[in-house]
Amino acid sequence: MTIAITASVLPAQAQDDRMTPIATPAQPDAIDLDTGALPGATAQESWHRQYGSQFARNVTVATLTPFLPDPAKASGAAIIVAPGGGFRTLSMDNEGYDVARALAAKGIAAFVIKYRLRQTPADMAGFEKSMQAMFSGAARAPLPAASNAANDLAPQLADSTAAFRLIRNRAAQWHVDPDRIGMIGFSAGAMLTMATTLSTDVKPAFIGNIYGPLGTMTVPQDAPPMFAAIAADDPLFGNRDFRLIDDWRSARRPVEFHLYERGGHGFGMYQKAATSTGWFDAFVRWLDMHGMLKPKA
Repeated sequence: MTIAITASVLPAQAQDDRMTPIATPAQPDAIDLDTGALPGATAQESWHRQYGSQFARNVTVATLTPFLPDPAKASGAAIIVAPGGGFRTLSMDNEGYDVARALAAKGIAAFVIKYRLRQTPADMAGFEKSMQAMFSGAARAPLPAASNAANDLAPQLADSTAAFRLIRNRAAQWHVDPDRIGMIGFSAGAMLTMATTLSTDVKPAFIGNIYGPLGTMTVPQDAPPMFAAIAADDPLFGNRDFRLIDDWRSARRPVEFHLYERGGHGFGMYQKAATSTGWFDAFVRWLDMHGMLKPKA
């Protein structure tokens, strides 16, 4: 999720934060998740470009796009990549496709989930106004309780659980170990990752929470290993508490936490003059430590 709140939020190479409508790109590898159309939707899916990246909005039909590794490098591990955007848009390049390509290059089968979104105005001016209104109060607004996730995120949770089910059903075709499927999310995608982990029975093998909220949650004794990263100057979640890390430790579950001095919100795969750019390499090392970069013995 990439927004224009302060200069620290902007990627170094992208000074133009204007939202420019673009034609919906061809997505030949996208697979329908068969969760149906978003109930009550009237606006159609549309795409725009901002910060040099592609964004989708008004997604009404969920899809999953595979990025499979070279068979010679494949470890058998897989990961679902959930872009962010406040559940109103999806950062398909910076927090989706670019992440998946980088993971596939490391030998991990990556799958970008384009989950259904809350409806926004069909016209660009109305959409921009709605996003500005949402983010102007986002840093002050209380976060929804984790216990409400099943209701608040019902369509999105249906999409994420369907994604896990699809990958497990096609595990042999995609040369994936059904017991080594994880999930990583960015901002709203991190919220979906946490809700999927704590509110469903899909049981990810590992999870990544990248600049999502880190407030307290009830952590089960079988919670998966978690990697979390956020910047201290994140205007949305950087000034909130990080009790989720303590909750994971109290449950005696593996957790690694990176608090970067700078990076703003939405740094994703953008290259910036801050150490937050190193989150991906740290995540890959963490995956390697947990045996996800090598074939299962």
